[in-house]
Amino acid sequence: QVQLVESGGGLVQAGGSLRLSCTASGRTFSSNSMGWFRQAPGKEREIVAVITWGGGNTVYADSVRGRFTISRDDAKNTVYLQMNSLKPEDTAAYYCAADGSNYVFSIKTSEYDYWGQGTQVTVSS
Repeated sequence: QVQLVESGGGLVQAGGSLRLSCTASGRTFSSNSMGWFRQAPGKEREIVAVITWGGGNTVYADSVRGRFTISRDDAKNTVYLQMNSLKPEDTAAYYCAADGSNYVFSIKTSEYDYWGQGTQVTVSS
């Protein structure tokens, strides 16, 4: 059974930093794109950042580019999201996701087959 487990969320003041981690079990994703998405109350789930196999390419939402960094450690089957200069509008549940198809790159939530349970990030002003 494949599982993605996120950690690292919490409450932080505006301008602060958090580092999210997502560890996969049940299969490896070294040949797969992985990403972070977020969903605020009353809003649709949106892309935050995606990283391709081997970390060769990354894509960021315009709202987080320059503040957030996605990375991966395939030896640990883990993907990270370093979040700096956090803003209140970054408040949301953050979800890790993995594409089940090898060597496919997508920024669409519908393309991702495996999802974590989510971790809450709250940024106070």
